[in-house]
Amino acid sequence: MSKMFEDTMQGLLEAIEIEKGKMPLTERENMAAPTFYVAENDKELIDRIIEIRKNENISQSELARMTGNSQQTISRFEQKTHNASMYLFSNIINALGYEVQIVKKKSL
Repeated sequence: MSKMFEDTMQGLLEAIEIEKGKMPLTERENMAAPTFYVAENDKELIDRIIEIRKNENISQSELARMTGNSQQTISRFEQKTHNASMYLFSNIINALGYEVQIVKKKSL
């Protein structure tokens, strides 16, 4: 499958989850038009990824080459101005030498 097809499919799956109300949307302020994004704990995750990248002395350009993306894509991801697909998120995590794990929350 092509990257464009995978990104399109991921976007459609996310749109379905948003439509079902399973992914809450938050309005981004100070935009020319109403703009919404999915905002669970994306800020903390992205901040952690930036911290890892900087601790490893990897530039945005290097990370872009490692993931097959443009430096602008990495910059938009880090500035949180672009809702990254899971594909991009996974590529960045993998390129930095990490993996994503799903862990069941403890019962309260």
